[in-house]
Amino acid sequence: MAKDKDQNSIFAITKNLTITCFISGIIIAAVYYVTSPVAAQKQVQIQNDTMKVLVNDADKFNKVNGKKDWYAAQKGNKTIAYVVPAESKGYGGAIELLVAVTPDGKVIDFSIVSHNETPGLGANASKDSFRGQFKDKKADALTVVKDKSNTKNIQAMTGATITSKAVTKGVKEAVGQVTTFTGGK
Repeated sequence: MAKDKDQNSIFAITKNLTITCFISGIIIAAVYYVTSPVAAQKQVQIQNDTMKVLVNDADKFNKVNGKKDWYAAQKGNKTIAYVVPAESKGYGGAIELLVAVTPDGKVIDFSIVSHNETPGLGANASKDSFRGQFKDKKADALTVVKDKSNTKNIQAMTGATITSKAVTKGVKEAVGQVTTFTGGK
């Protein structure tokens, strides 16, 4: 008789756990169904806001046909810039960037989308003191130097030369891709 109670007890526990898991699964699916469109819309909004910060003169951003994650920043009906993704390997791993480049191959600005660089050193690559050096530079000027008197090139961040070179390499590759795409016009 005690054996039957143990079996019923195990069966009851199994049944209760199954019902609980099933109900939890339905709740999770319902929450996902309701929130996923909102999350996708928010992601698009964040990307548009980032592009607007990079190219603040633009009226709209259109996807570039044949280019993955490329956008043409337009003012009126004229393309004034391209916003393209770039990636390079820094000290802490991959550094993902979004780079705004004019059709003739000059850097407008960039935004670091993700990185694992050292806080207080490599993470400073997103600060204006470093980013500002890139404005209006073409690919030939995108070389990292440690000579403070050299204003033609990019001055390395103190203690973060690897990050400086990685960010500069990513930006330079983006400029090269845009220049190839537009023919430098």
